Amino acid sequence: MSTAVKLNHTVDGPTDAPVLLLGGSLGTTLAMWEPQVAGLSSALTLVRFDHRGHGRSPVPAGPYAIADLGRDVLALMDDLELRRVSYCGLSIGGMVGQWLAINAPERIERVILLCTGAFLPPTEQWLERAAAVRTAATTEIVADAVVGRWFTAPFAAANPETVARHRAMIVATDSGGYAACCQAIAAMDLRGGLESVSLPALVVSGAQDPSIPPAHGRAIADAIPGARFTLLDPGAHRASVERADAVNELIGEFMREAR
Repeated sequence: MSTAVKLNHTVDGPTDAPVLLLGGSLGTTLAMWEPQVAGLSSALTLVRFDHRGHGRSPVPAGPYAIADLGRDVLALMDDLELRRVSYCGLSIGGMVGQWLAINAPERIERVILLCTGAFLPPTEQWLERAAAVRTAATTEIVADAVVGRWFTAPFAAANPETVARHRAMIVATDSGGYAACCQAIAAMDLRGGLESVSLPALVVSGAQDPSIPPAHGRAIADAIPGARFTLLDPGAHRASVERADAVNELIGEFMREAR
């Protein structure tokens, strides 16, 4: 178990509204949530953060585990004096959300899991990606392949500047931090704890997501008692951007529901 790090973060929205933490995907910064700031910050206090190894957060030596990223979030909550919040995460951010729901339910009001999984074999694919970026000392070598799976082809063709911005996030990510997070995904298996989750959960997948196909989201929703599953079609891995209006509507409705 590593020591928690102080996560780079930013707060948007009113100070007296319900708080929603936003945890991003592998190879991104808190800037990936700009569509949610535009659509949700009038009614919610949004706390966006960079995972360890990403953006402007520290890059401690690896290996990392999903539990380490989860404890970083709890430390951030402590620093901000937030006793209990709701949490929304996409991809590795959603893996952190599952860990929090399983291991710190007293701190999480409700959880929104976007385009994520609880177990992503084969292990070798993640370890090989980690080794590749470590050897090259840059994430540039995986950027085109990764960003190519983040959006559907029609969206990418119509929005080249959006694709370019997200590719730039990958390239700017520290290679050591990226590799250590790949190792965390390789070692992850959260399936055994999901049936113990008793808080409200919304799971969303993209129908055309090749990175984490919707079967993974369905499996999470089936395992968490009372969880709701929504499939966005069309939609790929970066559904929060490509289908921002739909995602914002789902989040807003879910956050307004009485428990």
